[in-house]
Amino acid sequence: MCLGIPGRVVSIEERPPALTMGRVSFGGITRECCLAYVPGVKPGDYVVVHAGFAITVVDEAEAERTLAYLREMDEPVEPGQARSG
Repeated sequence: MCLGIPGRVVSIEERPPALTMGRVSFGGITRECCLAYVPGVKPGDYVVVHAGFAITVVDEAEAERTLAYLREMDEPVEPGQARSG
């Protein structure tokens, strides 16, 4: 299973030869990611990152919905209890 996580672009750096890298914040944890597949992205934009590569730009509302769902998946479930949602 592949999972892309939304994060907010904090900074962008162009590296020769024509490689766009950036710092992306995932709820306070910041990681370096390749931004080459999302041309035109700018600081403050939200991107979905998979395996260190930003693969698409999403709006803030979509990013928040996805993060809320991921947080919900991490909540413990009692045996015999159905997960809400």
